[in-house]
Amino acid sequence: MNEKKRVCVIYGGMSTEHDVSIISGKNVIDNLDKEKFNVSSIVIDKNGNWLEEGKKTIKNIKEHLKKNDIVFPVLHGKYGEDGTIQGMLDLLKIPYVGCGVLASSISMDKVYTKRIFEKANIQQAKYIFIKNGNIYVDANLDEIELNNSEIAELVEKELGYPVFVKPSNSGSSVGISKATNNQNLIKAIEQAKNYDNKILIEKGIQGKEVECAVLGNDKEVRASTVGEIIPAEDFYSYDAKYNNSKSIVKIPADISENKMNEIKRTAIKAFKAVDGKGLSRVDFFIEDKTNNVIINEINTMPGFTEISMYPKLWKYEGLSYSELLTKLIELTYNKAIWNEN
Repeated sequence: MNEKKRVCVIYGGMSTEHDVSIISGKNVIDNLDKEKFNVSSIVIDKNGNWLEEGKKTIKNIKEHLKKNDIVFPVLHGKYGEDGTIQGMLDLLKIPYVGCGVLASSISMDKVYTKRIFEKANIQQAKYIFIKNGNIYVDANLDEIELNNSEIAELVEKELGYPVFVKPSNSGSSVGISKATNNQNLIKAIEQAKNYDNKILIEKGIQGKEVECAVLGNDKEVRASTVGEIIPAEDFYSYDAKYNNSKSIVKIPADISENKMNEIKRTAIKAFKAVDGKGLSRVDFFIEDKTNNVIINEINTMPGFTEISMYPKLWKYEGLSYSELLTKLIELTYNKAIWNEN
């Protein structure tokens, strides 16, 4: 790149992942190559105010954004990772890092992601879907009103315990609970309702938790090595991810080469199934009983904190944090990032 591009990093946001986004955004700013890019920043506070360099309120957001060549939206969760800011930037005709509106919105909604993966024949855990607290939506999309005991009976019949109860639109494991009996289940549903009116109830998988980083566009998509999560808690909750130092990340995962290659192929398939662009982190289980690879979810703007798996996986592949950010920016201009001299 001959001339410096003006890159604006947007971070913070109104989602439950605001604090994680703040850390991610600051790390991105610190690691962007200042010899290649003129870097500025916008912090979106929890009330939705846009602040230049985190201090001064921006009066004309449209004109402010148009001063930049590219936007790097380091926003996790609702209003940032769900296609909303991507749509705004598309309307303003400003290039931006990462997935577009379609991939972002689909991947943010766990229920609709599952439907896409079903069509792509990617193996995943069995699940049921309820909305508005007590409306069961069956495979034919028919809606059936159930009381709490009927929901519990359905879960026991279709899935069996344990199950994980998840808000359909939430990230960083926010609002997710493990239920091992009917009483736990109803409490978990009530908790998930605080974050979304659509709730996914998913059969628990006993096995290794592994993650794979994807980078590229269209035909030139590559997958990193596979990393393994050994959570300090019963599952990889928000607290286990960010607050418990006893959670361990192993890179590469302690798995066979064949299994690693299968996960890498499936990660790329999932990325393409949602029409991904730029980057994603794809999470899987390797089931203990069957050794099957089971997809968990796809994250279109994974964490960029110092402890985040996405940059760590590429670092193992020989790509520094700064080099990774440069490649992501080049991808917005459809550069052939893998054809280095």
